[in-house]
Amino acid sequence: MKLYKIKKSNIDKKGLYASKDIKEGKKIIDYVGKIITQKEAENNPKFDNGKDIYLFNLNSRYCLDGDFKWNTARLINHSCNPNCEVEGEGLKLWISSIREIKKDEELTYDYGFGYDQDYKQFPCKCGSINCAGYIVRQGSRWRINKKFKKINSRISK
Repeated sequence: MKLYKIKKSNIDKKGLYASKDIKEGKKIIDYVGKIITQKEAENNPKFDNGKDIYLFNLNSRYCLDGDFKWNTARLINHSCNPNCEVEGEGLKLWISSIREIKKDEELTYDYGFGYDQDYKQFPCKCGSINCAGYIVRQGSRWRINKKFKKINSRISK
């Protein structure tokens, strides 16, 4: 039995949900696709930030293009309070649980976007209590929160 099912998501269109309780540290699904070079990714109009992109940097030379219907893992949405993480070895990636996940809970992971990218292009809709408002990796969210605090202090004066 698969550990996941596809359902409508409150975060973005469709998502993957736990079909039963999942223990911490469990490998849930492989993230599969076509291995391409970084150069191919940079030059292909398919990878325009205005579209859905299912692209993972594997290393300094290669990416994994997961934009295929048979890559069900592409439906896992970002959350600022994720219950999964992406792990990899060589050119393979998979999604594993980082805590216990209850049946019918949406599977999520931190997409890990850097602050140096134009983060305002990627609003976050995860709705978690610690949501930064943008899809930015955990280690960089403090920069966004600091900006919002400055803006709010100016407004309240």
